[in-house]
Amino acid sequence: MMHPGFKPSLIILLVVFMGSCATGRYVPVDNVAKLDVAFTDAGWTGGAVPNAGVCARYGGESMSPPLAVRNIPSGTTDIIIEFNDLSYPPLSSGGGHGAIRVPAAGKTEVMIPAVPGETFDLPQGVFMEAAHRGTVGGAGAYLGPCSGGRGNIYEADVKAVSKSTTSSQPSRLLGKGSITLGRY
Repeated sequence: MMHPGFKPSLIILLVVFMGSCATGRYVPVDNVAKLDVAFTDAGWTGGAVPNAGVCARYGGESMSPPLAVRNIPSGTTDIIIEFNDLSYPPLSSGGGHGAIRVPAAGKTEVMIPAVPGETFDLPQGVFMEAAHRGTVGGAGAYLGPCSGGRGNIYEADVKAVSKSTTSSQPSRLLGKGSITLGRY
């Protein structure tokens, strides 16, 4: 017998929510490779975030840095880049400032172009993995550093994954790396 206040729609919501949480996880393999991640634009050094990288709210262009990802392990299907503000807990992990995906099947090196912030219009070959969770700026796949110059530390976590072709099996994490974007 069901409880009188039971609502079947709540179970459906719970199942959908739990399924969506599982799709963001990657099961690591035994020997996760260390990815080599580097800037390909001299304006990005890991020190102060250049004005081109700052969000539009504070007069910047809200562009991500272009990156080179090397040492990509065999079996990788995609490179996932999660942008985070390490100084602001709600956006400090899991792509708080957005996450993008670039196909990498059969490659040992991938060049990631600069991605415009506060938009869903991405360069060819770049796909949104998750929209940014920021409460300022326009919606989009990426939000540039937007702390107002408080000295927050920004980072990109980079993952080489083998995406599962079925929803019943998790994707595998084959490699990982990170790069400090800088302070703003």
